[in-house]
Amino acid sequence: MNLTLKRGLAAALVTFAGFSAALAHGFTVGDLEIGHPWSRPTVAGATVGGGYLTITNEGTADDRLVSVSTDRAGAAQLHDMKVEDDVMKMREIEDGIAVPAGQTVELKPGGLHVMFLNLSQPFAEGEKIKATLTFEKAGTVEVEFVVQQPRGEEHGDAHAGHGAQDDHSAPKAP
Repeated sequence: MNLTLKRGLAAALVTFAGFSAALAHGFTVGDLEIGHPWSRPTVAGATVGGGYLTITNEGTADDRLVSVSTDRAGAAQLHDMKVEDDVMKMREIEDGIAVPAGQTVELKPGGLHVMFLNLSQPFAEGEKIKATLTFEKAGTVEVEFVVQQPRGEEHGDAHAGHGAQDDHSAPKAP
């Protein structure tokens, strides 16, 4: 391979790596790694939105996500969505979300997620929503939920009953 081609490939790889890093962002607190917090843009007038992320516990002790807060919503709650007897049910998880040692917990559309209530203004594509996650043992960490459209997956309209648009497909990993 000639030198010009090698340099071109190297430049392309560096550019792609930078692009991938911009799309996949993470945060850490103690033994916990928080991967790519994201939310969909909301439509004008929507009063709720969903938040999604992964939490990997690299430690030897279990932990628990106990709360989320942000100044962009009147409240932020931890929620779970399930289908029981052909009925979709969403409920607040008041005792937090367990994060077992050595495991990854995914907050994703159609399952565990953050519910942003009483939005102060719509979430616009490309912006970052600052929030604080509080864990029982690891403490607090400031994160940013990137507002983006999901890419390439089918999705339903489970939050329609809550006044939000379809929030139920995750972005594919870069």
